[in-house]
Amino acid sequence: MTDEIERGRQRRLLGVALAGPFLVSAALAQALAPVGGVSVALAAICMCFVIGWTAAVAVAHSGSRSVAGPALLAGAVPPLALLVPLAGGPSSPFFLSFVPLLLEPIFVARTRYALVGGAVAAVTAIVLGSSISWTYGMAVDAPAAWFWLVPLVYAATLWLRREALFPAAEVPLPRSGPFLAECYPAVTMRLSANADVVECSPQAHSMLKLDPQFLLGTGLLDRVHVADRIAYLAAVADIREGGMYRMVELRLRLPTDATSQPGHIYRPFVLEFVREQTDGGDFVAILRENSAVARLREELDAARGCAETEKIRFLATVSHELRTPLNTIIGFSDMLLCGMAGPFGNERQREYTALVRESGEHLLTVVNAILDAAKLESGTYPIVRENFRMQDAVETSKAIMSYQAAAKGVELESRVDETVGEVHADKRALQQILINLLSNAVKFTPAGGNVTVQAERHADGIKLSVSDTGIGIAEEDLPRIGKPFVQVLNDYTRQYEGTGLGLSLVRGLVELHGGSMAVESAPGLGTSVEITIPFEDCTGSKDRHDAEILTISPSGKTRRKANEAFRQSA
Repeated sequence: MTDEIERGRQRRLLGVALAGPFLVSAALAQALAPVGGVSVALAAICMCFVIGWTAAVAVAHSGSRSVAGPALLAGAVPPLALLVPLAGGPSSPFFLSFVPLLLEPIFVARTRYALVGGAVAAVTAIVLGSSISWTYGMAVDAPAAWFWLVPLVYAATLWLRREALFPAAEVPLPRSGPFLAECYPAVTMRLSANADVVECSPQAHSMLKLDPQFLLGTGLLDRVHVADRIAYLAAVADIREGGMYRMVELRLRLPTDATSQPGHIYRPFVLEFVREQTDGGDFVAILRENSAVARLREELDAARGCAETEKIRFLATVSHELRTPLNTIIGFSDMLLCGMAGPFGNERQREYTALVRESGEHLLTVVNAILDAAKLESGTYPIVRENFRMQDAVETSKAIMSYQAAAKGVELESRVDETVGEVHADKRALQQILINLLSNAVKFTPAGGNVTVQAERHADGIKLSVSDTGIGIAEEDLPRIGKPFVQVLNDYTRQYEGTGLGLSLVRGLVELHGGSMAVESAPGLGTSVEITIPFEDCTGSKDRHDAEILTISPSGKTRRKANEAFRQSA
């Protein structure tokens, strides 16, 4: 920031050094040519350009104004002082030549030293010009009216530079005295080591609608939104521990105005902490508006939500349009297999018809899964709770999957504790959970293995578990399971079909019941998925639990990986 300020001062000095000689030369030509002749006037004009442009070259070459700036100011005093006796004395418009000597140093450097230097130069020019006029009697009887031309041109340049003449935005932070009055386009504060406001800039009037004195001796924490206080305190702690710069986005409570609602309002700001290069514990806080960024984020979230809604709507529409022809394909395939249209000419025709039916059923299953996933994503999946026996739901799900298990040579078992009894949940959703889990377990269990579904009553609710002796899941793949259209691919699983929606649907349906899901798995040791359905009638919008993803070590012991990247939610 300091380098940028210095570069700005150098640019302004170059502008004054290059443009100033034109105005001074015009004034000298008006006042000096009638008295000393054209040759003398040209010599004076050349001297003005030599002084000004030499200073500009020095600044451009050295990158410093420490010598060129004072030299240019001192070099401008003699020609401007000479204008007073040449052009009519104190009654001449050129008597105002002390004004550039006072204003231009402030315009260039914008420091108190520049103000003092310009004042000294202006007083010197006035005294020197008056002394010459009184000593040598060089003043003419009456100044010409056209002498006002150059002062008016200079006044026009002041008008054009009116906003840049006294911005005070580059004044260094003072240790004492008036604190940054109108210095920054933001509220600038100095905070003590315990984060109390020691000094505050006047911009608090316009930005915070508060008197700066109202903030002195208090901390900002009471005005910070509760959700943003942790970030604010963390930034303050970092600065206390020696950090040089921290930035935090937060919302501050402000008084109401005519356009706001009754009470207090919160507006977004960016707060930047900067430690000063001093031995004390104070640090500077710069508060800037952040409404534009917050509005853009809201618009981005709205656009993302709209895109997500359109995606879900597209999936639902496409899936719905596919179901009608698929049902027709499956229905006519069943009719052909049952001989309703006459006998087959040969067994190959029957085989092809059976393949068409199986493919149609598989595709219909995928379409139904996509429809359910779209409903879950959009929050429109209907949950109708009822009382039913858990034993009936488990046996129904087992019966549906028994044919698939028998065809693959996998033994399917069920164990329902007698204390489970009735549950209050969506029976269709619960059966879909069990069917999806059993389908995955049977799919990834080789012939001769077994799959077990259990139901028990615990203090937290009804616990359902489906375990198998299949190929298992590696620890690094656990974070990916449960995501829509994601399958864990390796040398063992590439041979199995699937869309990756099974566990995603299970996870969504468990969320709607306010339950939790935990997975235990390891390569070669099988997989166990445990579902907990709470007793209370809760929804997915509250009381959601984080699922714990566990891995089984080769020795059979369980390692718990809590609060790490592969921890899943359901």
